[in-house]
Amino acid sequence: MAVRMAGKPVVEAVYRDLADEVVAIRRDHGVTPTLAVVLIGDDPASATYVNSKRKTAADLGMDTRDHIYPQGMGQGELMALVAELNRDDKVHGILVQLPLPKGLDESRVLESVDAAKDVDGLHPTNLGRLLIGKPTLVSCTPAGVMAILDHYGIALSGKSAVVVGRSRLVGKPVAQLLIARDAVVTTCHSKTPDLAAVTRQADVLVVAAGRQHLIGAQHVKPGAAVVDVGIHRKPDGKLTGDVDFAAVEPIAGAITPVPGGVGPTTVAMLMRNTVTACKLQIGAR
Repeated sequence: MAVRMAGKPVVEAVYRDLADEVVAIRRDHGVTPTLAVVLIGDDPASATYVNSKRKTAADLGMDTRDHIYPQGMGQGELMALVAELNRDDKVHGILVQLPLPKGLDESRVLESVDAAKDVDGLHPTNLGRLLIGKPTLVSCTPAGVMAILDHYGIALSGKSAVVVGRSRLVGKPVAQLLIARDAVVTTCHSKTPDLAAVTRQADVLVVAAGRQHLIGAQHVKPGAAVVDVGIHRKPDGKLTGDVDFAAVEPIAGAITPVPGGVGPTTVAMLMRNTVTACKLQIGAR
């Protein structure tokens, strides 16, 4: 039976280190790492996520500033808000909660965030730094994937790694992170012929395709480490992923559950990015 790569122990280890770093920053520099969260619209899932971030930051001794607009706002107003947060020296990280409501240009907004405060790691500058092998602020979910693989001792150097999905949010950044660790990386997507033939070669399989149960037993090499980034709600209300867990678990050597796998690490990486951004801005080591 596969090892279940749960996110909780990974998160606990990250938070222990971050709490100590926050104490040191406050003591040595008189600064509290501060995250500004912008939430447009009334999506319940996004609101729950923002509340989780607020509580986690407080537990770590950090501050948050919530800018919540359930009734929505225009593109110009949103751009003005981001510009204001960019200028505010007491704000070290800016997170614009995605997805934005229809009518708002996500790319324009993300590109308007100061790259030094881009704790979501989605600004072209930060994506470019990742591409050249000099990352500073890395996309939270891909960073969480890597933290899980490291925590559970999954070997990467020289191993075949297949990433299913090519989004700016997950697929492309996680492929670059794996390349940086000397994995031999293949990226698959909706136009890949005979997906199973490719994924069955993977020692490490990362799935971020956004399609429920896309990956079944026939897609997985015996003993492979499988990381499921997808999350979907079934008709009965239960959550599931891009991987058919019940079918794949008996074959894989290690696998992340959904829920309880990659999801919890995303918030942890956001907090880590906020502390990193703060330290860079104040010149702390």
